[in-house]
Order: sequence, then C-alpha cells, then structure tokens
Amino acid sequence: MDSVKSRRSTREIRLGDVVVGGGSPVVVQSMTNTDTRDVRATVEQIHRLEEIGCEMVRVAVPDQEAVDQLPLIRKSIAIPLIADIHFDHRLALGALRAGVDGLRLNPGNIGGPDKVEKVAREARERRVPIRIGVNSGSLEKDLLELHGRPTPEAMVESALRHIRLLEDHGLDLIKVSLKSSDVLHTIASYRLLSERTDYPLHLGVTEAGTPREGTIKSALGIGILLFEGIGDTIRVSLTSRPEEEIPVAYGILRALRLRSRGVEMVSCPTCGRTELDLIPLVEEAERLLRPIRTPIKVAIMGCVVNGPGEAREADVGIAGGRGKGLLFKRGEHIQAFRESELLDRLLDEVERMTGERIPHRPGRQP
Repeated sequence: MDSVKSRRSTREIRLGDVVVGGGSPVVVQSMTNTDTRDVRATVEQIHRLEEIGCEMVRVAVPDQEAVDQLPLIRKSIAIPLIADIHFDHRLALGALRAGVDGLRLNPGNIGGPDKVEKVAREARERRVPIRIGVNSGSLEKDLLELHGRPTPEAMVESALRHIRLLEDHGLDLIKVSLKSSDVLHTIASYRLLSERTDYPLHLGVTEAGTPREGTIKSALGIGILLFEGIGDTIRVSLTSRPEEEIPVAYGILRALRLRSRGVEMVSCPTCGRTELDLIPLVEEAERLLRPIRTPIKVAIMGCVVNGPGEAREADVGIAGGRGKGLLFKRGEHIQAFRESELLDRLLDEVERMTGERIPHRPGRQP
C-alpha cells in the first residue's frame, strides 16, 4: 500500500475563512503560551506562527481581563482565533461577543444545562463552532467510577454525552477531540468515536512531552490515525515554544502525502566520510527555510561521492567535501563552492526556485 486510506466523510464547519472537515485539507493549528492579557506578546507570537504555516490559533481565556483583549487580538491577526474556556460560561459568552471564530470547551464543566444552553444559543446565532475537548485527565466522576479509569470507551461516552448536550440546544457546529498522553489509548479512542459520529475530529496527543519525546508520540498517534483516514485538524503538543509545533505537524502531513507545504529536508546521518561540519549546517538551514511555503525538497549531504546520488529526488541540495562542496539539482552537479559559501548558495537557489524571499537571513536587512 503506497497511500493513506480514503478520508472519513465528515461534516463541514467553518472557522472564519478556514474550512474543517467535509473533505478539506487537514488543518494545522497551535496554541499560544503567552499571557492573553498581554496583547503585544500574544499577537507577536501569533504572527510568528502565521509565518511558518499555522492556520488556526487558540488562546487561553482564564478571566474577564483576557476576554477584554480578544477584539484587539482578533483584528491584529490573519488566522482564525479560538478561545479556550473552562468553568465559567460567562467567559464563553464574552469571547463569542468579542468576535472569536471558535470555542474550545467542555460543556460538562461550565455550570450546568442552563449555562450550556446560553452558550450554545449564542454560538448558534453567531455561527461559531465549538470544539468539545475531552481529556483523559478530566473525565466526569461517574464515568471514571463506571469504567474504573479513563479508558477509550469512557472518553467516547463523555464525548457523545457532550455532543448530545449541544445538539439538544440546537447547535451542530461541533468538532471533537479525545486527548490522552497515552498514544495507544488516543488511537483507540478516535477509532471508536469515528464509528459513532460524523463530526470533524481534532487530533492530538496531549502532554506529549519535550520536542524529542513529543514529536515521537505525536507522529505515531496522529500519523496512524491520519493514515487510517481519521482526522480533520491537528495540533502537535510540545513542551516548547509553539513555533516548534508547526514544522512537526507539516512533517507528519508531508510524510503521509496529505499536505505538501514548505521544505522537506533530506540530510544524511553522517559517517566517517563526512568532511564538513554537517550537523549545525543542517540545523541552520532548517531554521531559515521554515517560512518557505512552496513545496520543495532540499538535500544537505556530507559526502560528495554518494551525496548527490543518494538525494537524487531532491529539487536542490549541497554535498560537502574537504573544505568545499557541490551545489546540485535533481542529482546533477551544478557548481563547486568553498564550504563557507555552501549555505548561502543553497538559500539563493531555493529563493530562485520558489520565488520566495527567505526572511531572517544573516546579513540581510529585515
């Protein structure tokens, strides 16, 4: 099998100009880690996320002061804004009236059926979707008592309960997440729910950990589900800056041939034949190339003997030797340069091939 299974058919919802579900491309999102009450810091972080491909962003809304800043944040960014609400339905109502494009909440913890009805009615009138966020760490007590622990069955029962609660109040603009830090429980939960509802699903492995551990867990949990045709939008959760999440998300989607945005980096693992300082060169190239939107495969190889041949499918690349290296396109040698020039020559070629300017290049004026 050389491709993912057919995408599961889901309902279509819209958050601002972004379509989720209904066969649309899988949407990449993240969440700020700034204090939402600090508008400048929050907007600056969202702009950095926008630059590298974030398509929706969520902010924590812990109090009324945060609600008061939402209109300014919303008008300062280009992507849909989602408010993350817990415990107080008044914050949800305030966020909706402030013009957010989506809510993330747990209908079971915002104050009872009458409070849920108020939020659902306001969301319905404004055509704002609500994400039901089920988390293994905050399941209802009766479900924990019934199942003994936060099993996939318990999480799905919680999600269906909350779906019915919103539907009872006339709201069907819904997406659902079932997040656990356990990869296998996460996969099992989404598989079960995908058989019970056609609402779009937001995929993620919560509390996945550091960039290394979290990338592994997310690639497995999100990747397996996407391969099976399950999932409409994803968030990679890392204990790091949110800007680190977006490249991982697109890497997962590229590997499954679901999205082709940006640079796919091919680089060798290094060996005894490597005669240039390859690792920092690759890390710097990866950092600088993150904002590129055009799909392009870039190779950085440590050996002029086998490098171009091993990276034959790359659009452009460099292969290093002793104090010098080769620039090549699709496996063909183009020109030799000194080692100190290789990165600049590679970046120049990427700019020519994509028609995009690489921001933040050393020595270039912003």
